Amino acid sequence: MKPLAYLRIWLACARYSVVRTMMFRFDFLMWSLVEFFWMGVNLLLVTVIYRHTDEVAGWGKYQMLLLIGTSMLVQRFIMGFFWSNLFEMARNIRSGHFDFFLAQPGNPLFMVSTRKLDLDGIANAVVAVGVIGYAARELGLAPSLAGLALYALMIFCGVLINYGVLLAIVSLTFWFGASQGIEGSYFTLMEFSRLPREACRGVANVLFVWLLPAIVVSNVPARVLLHGFEPVHVLWLAAAAALWFGLGVFVFNRGLRRYASASS
Repeated sequence: MKPLAYLRIWLACARYSVVRTMMFRFDFLMWSLVEFFWMGVNLLLVTVIYRHTDEVAGWGKYQMLLLIGTSMLVQRFIMGFFWSNLFEMARNIRSGHFDFFLAQPGNPLFMVSTRKLDLDGIANAVVAVGVIGYAARELGLAPSLAGLALYALMIFCGVLINYGVLLAIVSLTFWFGASQGIEGSYFTLMEFSRLPREACRGVANVLFVWLLPAIVVSNVPARVLLHGFEPVHVLWLAAAAALWFGLGVFVFNRGLRRYASASS
């Protein structure tokens, strides 16, 4: 299929998601408020902490708000565009309903990953952007268009890392037939993305910075706004994004060869 055909498919899926969400407006409002209050609790925690100290691991209050806003933005994009799709994939593999995606004319991974949008997650991405904008104003930051473009690229790399990690883990269902506990484990891992890299030392530094780059997905984009282009950090995040995305696709494709359809 041509790229334009994939775009039309994605737009059709997005339109379906909007229509379906409007049919259940109360659910949309409720989950949007739940996510909004969760984000509010995180921001309130920062306010409380900085009443008793001027900095944490060398990060001041508004630098920390910028970091947390960046972490929230990456998470909201993952939740809005991919979360439901990937976890439905695990259920579909166990039930045999995964056949539906194999029968489609497009690439199975694309069809699996883009069928639904969670508008509550996308809506709260706007709140995260507001937090980032407020922190940047208080810090007196005035990034150029090139700086904003680089920041957006780093956010994209962070989303790609999270997508690759989730895809790799959920694809293990092809072998084990279950993926219970992934949701809680993933959220626990993502909690570390709100921490400055300087706060992680020893084993935590090796685990959450180098092996599982939960921290760099937010720290590198935030540093782009704070300090401008830093080649080592930018290339590091880009390489991690390519590695984790490639690993996720590899595990998915290997698992696809093992899939026994409902008709077999």
